[in-house]
Order: sequence, then C-alpha cells, then structure tokens
Amino acid sequence: MTEEARQISAIIGAPAEAVRQALSRHGMLRAGINLSNFLLVSSRTADGGPAGVSPDMAAILAACLDLPLKYVPYDSPGLLADAAERDEWDIALVGAEPQRAAVIDFTPAYTEIEATYLVPAGSELRSVAEVDRPGRRIAVAARTAYGLWLERNVREAELVSGEGFDGAYRHFVDQKLDALAGLRPKLIEDEKTLPGSRMLPGRFMAVQQALGTPKASGVALDYLRSFVAAAIESGIVAQLIARHGVTGLSVAETGSGG
Repeated sequence: MTEEARQISAIIGAPAEAVRQALSRHGMLRAGINLSNFLLVSSRTADGGPAGVSPDMAAILAACLDLPLKYVPYDSPGLLADAAERDEWDIALVGAEPQRAAVIDFTPAYTEIEATYLVPAGSELRSVAEVDRPGRRIAVAARTAYGLWLERNVREAELVSGEGFDGAYRHFVDQKLDALAGLRPKLIEDEKTLPGSRMLPGRFMAVQQALGTPKASGVALDYLRSFVAAAIESGIVAQLIARHGVTGLSVAETGSGG
C-alpha cells in the first residue's frame, strides 16, 4: 500500500467487501480517464499511459481497495460519459454535471477549475455578465462540463460548438465570434497566441472534478465520498497538484458538489 493510501485508510478504514466487489466486477479497478483535461492529465508515462492528478487519484483509490488498476482512457469527457452504461469502467474521474448524473453517481468534487471567456481585440465586452446578450456568439468545446453548463444557462447569446478546445478556438477565430468559453488556464495560453485578445475577469462557473460510478455501482458511493473527503482533508489532493506543477487547478472545498 502506498503512503497516500495508508493515510486515507487510517481516516476512513478498510472498505467493506461489498464495496470491493462492486468496484472490481472484472477482477480489477477500471478507471475511466478523460485525456482532454490537460490539468488533470498533464503528462504521459514512459509507456504512453496517462499521468497527472486524476490518474494518481485512481491509483491511490486502487491501493486503498487492494485492487489492481487499469486505466481506460477517453479522448473527451462526452465519450467517457457515454460509456457509463456499457460496462467499460468502474469509476470515472470527470466533471460532475447534471446531464451526466442521469447515468453516473458522483462524489463531491476534489478539484475545481474556473471557466471564463476570452474576447478578441477591440471587443467592447468588459464582464462575464455582458456576454449573454442577443446577437452575440460564443465558441465552446462540445460536451465539456462548462459547455453543458452554458447550454443550461445561456439565455440570449448563441453557442457555437466545436470539437474539443482546438475546434472551439478555430470557430472563435475563423468566424470572428464574440467570445471563447474555456478553462482559465487554457485561455491564458490562447491569449498569448492571439494578439489583442484578453480574458474577462471573474468566472461564469467552476468545473467540479469528481469521482463517479455507473448507477449500477451505487453501493460503493458512500465509500468513494469518504475517500474524496479524506484525500482533501489530509492534504493529498493539494500534494498531487503541487507534485505535477499544475497551475489553475484548485482543491475543492470539502463537500462541494455531489
């Protein structure tokens, strides 16, 4: 057992056998990983596997459960969520969103990522609140947690969806859209590549990254909630963020979301 797993197990105790069985129906813990989130999957291992905060969280959980671990990678959060009913993973590390909660049970968040807007040179927009107005168009990556939030909450502006961050950026530039929605750390990079562009202050929401299980595995949810709370309270989540040198990722407050 790793040191992190020992710390968490000392707080929450050993898992019940029913929990281990619910999370290892194929003899291992299969962890669904969203590769497109560059804050949580920030690098690759020597053999090309995912590395970062979310793979580490899955590894610590597997150690607490005393189970072998298999990463199941997906190119986008939407593809990961689609697989919830196909028995491809036992837990997933993904943004908790109401649409996804129809098929996935979520824990409270363990990290948060601010989402805001980038606007082009010469834009009259000065605040997040000014973006949702008639006639304005917002570029957004399809089926991201913040994109799903915008679909529910934008009332007057038009959303223009692109495939992934790069697709949304291309729409923003090529179609001369009014704003590009995105995670703050990514928009900081985009701001550097687009002369005159600027990021609006504040945020329109914060993406809450959580652990999830398919609805059929709900028996394990209480254990997973305790695992997340212990990982936050013990400082392990903060240590993982520091270890991987991630900027723009914050430890969630205990109990947020879920």
